[in-house]
Amino acid sequence: MRILVTGAAGFVGSHLCRALIKDKHEVIGIDNLYTGNKNRILDLISNPKFELRIHDVTLPFFVKADAIMNLACPASPIHYQKDPIQTTRTSVLGALNLLELARKLDIPILQASTSEVYGDPIITPQEETYWGNVNPIGIRSCYDEGKRVAETLFFDYYRQYKTKIQVVRIFNTYGPGMDFNDGRVISNFIIQSLRNENITVYGDGSQTRSFCYITDLVSALIKFIGLDEKITGPINLGNPIEFSIVEIAEKIIKLMNSRSKIIHEPLPLDDPRQRRPDITRAKKLLAWEPQIQINEGLDRTIADFKARVLANQH
Repeated sequence: MRILVTGAAGFVGSHLCRALIKDKHEVIGIDNLYTGNKNRILDLISNPKFELRIHDVTLPFFVKADAIMNLACPASPIHYQKDPIQTTRTSVLGALNLLELARKLDIPILQASTSEVYGDPIITPQEETYWGNVNPIGIRSCYDEGKRVAETLFFDYYRQYKTKIQVVRIFNTYGPGMDFNDGRVISNFIIQSLRNENITVYGDGSQTRSFCYITDLVSALIKFIGLDEKITGPINLGNPIEFSIVEIAEKIIKLMNSRSKIIHEPLPLDDPRQRRPDITRAKKLLAWEPQIQINEGLDRTIADFKARVLANQH
């Protein structure tokens, strides 16, 4: 198939493009390189099955494809809060433009939504029927509400135009290729441990997250290619094993044999206290669940960070 992937030079997008090409598909990658990085896909640039187009999805465009996978949007708080209006535009106008393209071509379109649609949840684990607890006017709202509106558009296109939609809600994902400065828990802790700096934990560190290794997430996304179009979602994709932030910090310090000490800073506004997906739907509809356990995933991620830091020193 000829598959259009937006956000192709992003962390998840680059891994997805690579996996699609490995599965013999052709990929047209779209990215405006706002947070995407060409270095992530240098190995793909010369591949005849890959084409990169520099474009902002908030502007209409036309590409012939057999399917669309929309991953376009800054996904870490540091990046999406830098230009919150553009973040909302990317989620909402990007969804509109891509849905219009899917409608014209009569092709399936997948939306990479997020666990952030659940906000600061008052139930755990979060299942897809939960409507969430989101602050519509907070500093995270540009991302949380942008993604919620995108989901609204997807289901309205499905009801109004019979567009073939698929919506997935991605929970915390980590692995090789993460940005050094994306402000995420695991990348922050690894970089601070590498430098033997104090590890910054916000609040008392009892807030929890579940971490899915990138190859596990991509293996789930790949399953949507050619999937029964009646399976619209939303479907949670993530690892249901929950860890406190302090636990993760301690694990990384130990795995890296670092001299770093944990220090505590005030908790950011609207920071969720719990994140844990109910993946019953994914197990049933996709026959999928994560395979990589946290220590193995962290070992691989740490090795990648060390290699890139070493390369940057030469």
